[in-house]
Amino acid sequence: MAKRNWGTASVTLERHGLTVVFKSVPAEVCENCGEQYVDARTTTRLLEEAERAAQAGIAVEVRTYVAA
Repeated sequence: MAKRNWGTASVTLERHGLTVVFKSVPAEVCENCGEQYVDARTTTRLLEEAERAAQAGIAVEVRTYVAA
């Protein structure tokens, strides 16, 4: 199994014409292939933020992730 290190990732979420890009999201990054893994708690938060953007009628938005 390849070793993972903590780093950051950019995560893009798209749905029904909405695109939200989150930059600097904490993630584990595979040393071998560069695959990025975002934990369940962070994923839930990203989905909640994207839902708020959709409800506000935003079509495209880029945000820098800020830990709660």
